Amino acid sequence: MPDVTITVDGKKVTAPAGTLLIEACKHVGIEVPSFCYYPGLSLQAACRMCLVEIEKMPKMATACTVPIAEGMVVTTASDKVKQARKSMLELLLGNHPLDCPVCDAGGECELQDMTFKYGAAESRYMEGKLHKEEQQWSPVVFFDRPRCILCYRCVRVCGEGMDVWALGVQGRGATSVIAPNQQDHLECEECGMCIDICPVGALTSGAYRYKTRPWEMNHTGTICTHCGDGCKTTLGVRRAEGGAQIVRGDNRDKSGINGDFLCVKGRYAFDFAHHEDRLRQPLVRKHGRLTPVSWEEALETVGNRFREIRDADGGKALGVLGSTRTTNEENYLLQKFARVVLQTNNIDHHRTADFPAFAHALAGKPEATASMRDVARAPAILLIGSDPTEQHPLLAWNIRTNVRLRHVRLYVVNSEEIKLRRQAATFVQIPAGAEGRAAAFLAGDESAAFALGASAETLKTMRDKLPGEQNLIIIFGSELRGDDVTSLARFGAAIPGAKLICLGDYANSRGAADMGLYPDLLPGYTSLAGGGHFAAEWRAPLPSEPGLDLRQMIAAAAEGKLKGLYVVGSNPVSRFGVDPFALSKTFVVVQDLFLTETAAIADVVLPAACAYEKSGTFTNTCGDLQMLTKAGDFPGVKPDLEIIVRIADRMGFDPRRLVPFGGAERADQGQSRGVQSGEADRHDVWLRAHNLEPKVSPFDPMALLDEIQRLVPGYDVSRTDLAAGNDVHTGIPDEVARSGGTDSIVPSADTLFTSGTLGRYSRALNSVLESRRTPAEKPAAAD
Repeated sequence: MPDVTITVDGKKVTAPAGTLLIEACKHVGIEVPSFCYYPGLSLQAACRMCLVEIEKMPKMATACTVPIAEGMVVTTASDKVKQARKSMLELLLGNHPLDCPVCDAGGECELQDMTFKYGAAESRYMEGKLHKEEQQWSPVVFFDRPRCILCYRCVRVCGEGMDVWALGVQGRGATSVIAPNQQDHLECEECGMCIDICPVGALTSGAYRYKTRPWEMNHTGTICTHCGDGCKTTLGVRRAEGGAQIVRGDNRDKSGINGDFLCVKGRYAFDFAHHEDRLRQPLVRKHGRLTPVSWEEALETVGNRFREIRDADGGKALGVLGSTRTTNEENYLLQKFARVVLQTNNIDHHRTADFPAFAHALAGKPEATASMRDVARAPAILLIGSDPTEQHPLLAWNIRTNVRLRHVRLYVVNSEEIKLRRQAATFVQIPAGAEGRAAAFLAGDESAAFALGASAETLKTMRDKLPGEQNLIIIFGSELRGDDVTSLARFGAAIPGAKLICLGDYANSRGAADMGLYPDLLPGYTSLAGGGHFAAEWRAPLPSEPGLDLRQMIAAAAEGKLKGLYVVGSNPVSRFGVDPFALSKTFVVVQDLFLTETAAIADVVLPAACAYEKSGTFTNTCGDLQMLTKAGDFPGVKPDLEIIVRIADRMGFDPRRLVPFGGAERADQGQSRGVQSGEADRHDVWLRAHNLEPKVSPFDPMALLDEIQRLVPGYDVSRTDLAAGNDVHTGIPDEVARSGGTDSIVPSADTLFTSGTLGRYSRALNSVLESRRTPAEKPAAAD
């Protein structure tokens, strides 16, 4: 729309025609207060706090409902306007309890702020206030009726934003009250959006209520450790006996990739971090029992035994399993440790999507992948497989919001009647397991129609229509693997501006793949044969033969061929149904938060820090790179990065060869490494070129991020944007090798209320009624 110019309080303001007056004022720093208005939701005009004077209008108007027009003259701060706002506050406070000292919203309450500003300090009412008891609508949502000012934000965000419609209004006029969908309790997605959007303390969190005050907490923005969407969560942390304890999660500053959205896991499921079953001390098996020991003894035991196995039987007798919840820096270090220190390619992780096939299909096409932000503004979206509402809540939120506000055309192909079908312009239900055939059919394989049955005709209509959807975003789940991914990429390549997203399940599933946790791929999906530059940089010969994948390692252990297994943040015994006896002949080291099924049979158990207790980076399923910031503490644990470095040190390996720290390395006579041959220290040169300082500690994750950005294709992104807390989209390398086989891909089967092992130890997730639903496939307690 063309821009128009209006005058607000004597100041010229220019904005697109049709912009709401309240938004136009906000963009130039003029505050117009409101309670009911909220960007992205329908207009209510219920609170009347945004009243302003508009020239040539006979009475004051609500700024939240008036679109601007050329030449409009507005007054927002006259005595008449101020008195009107003060009067509205008097009405709101007429029955509002004056319990600010104990209200959870104290210090963050919009009504409190407006009362201070407009001075509604006296009441004209003599009658006693009407008191109602606080109601518990669910384990995580409480409602205090007298505090409610009937702004209807909660009703609108639940219905319009979440498409749940669990809240409504009962009664009329003065008897109106917000009510849950089950009369005395809620049955919903328990996202808590209604709590964060409430301008007062009417809706409060069961996890946070009456625990502390906002000014008593440190507020740390970091990345959620649950699903693969990469939401930012602002953790409220206070001092406790065991260090810094997390007591609240929200994203009210809207600064992350997710805006103000958080699901039940991002908002409440931080509580696993201070569960009483967290490991606090290393354990070593002595006389058949796991016995608490010191860190020194545990590390010496691991280092000595790994060195003995490597020296006696070679690196092929050792295996490493990585995690989808550890940081990029830890994953990169782990595969480097395996290949350089243990001298083995036997390395794998819990794969939840075929990222190597995805990268191979799009190699050399840097603009062919979409970011999470792209989904929120795409003109058309094709979704094949997966159920984003359950497994990727932010993705589902972005799709719903895009449909509602921008009228995006959504096409859904799925074997189940997923919730997003309600927003779809076209929904095609295909037979179970036929997602790969659907992708092949879209790419022009007519023979695939037989497997699609009656849905083939509808899919053919969709196939004919999609080429006209410029800038289409194609999103697919783990149902598509190998050649099916290639077929879908080929179909997308024929559509102008089309981009793709491959959905992986856990917080850093994409990062684990990008960092090379594969037996036949190096970081950046580089083939073993093409990894000469890694060998040169790491100054060590790398194993040339592909290693064993996860299932092959377990089989080799059962045969007595795998002598040692290092498991970092993974639970293969539960996830892959491994017979514990298969590992009875193997020296097993498990590094985890809890005594999982795999840790219970280990010879050494090392307590690790969770993602909320360390720094680093995560890469979400779209390839968006973001910084983690340390928020909490837990006694007795160490970050995975530090543990790996210390084990390498106990094996007699120089940590400087694992982690680039301390500036340029020195050779004999104090000369820089490589100077004799005219070669400067490449890492030091790179740091100087990017205005970065050498790191001074081998435990600094930023030292490894420096190396990742320098060596891993696709990760040479803006460090300034990253350090500023922004998400930065990574690219697909120009040359990509494919990983052999897809048998090790096992989707998490998590729901909104499960999250692998972490979900088992979250009281919030386990307490809500909805967690007792029986899914078609019950998720295993895995990574």
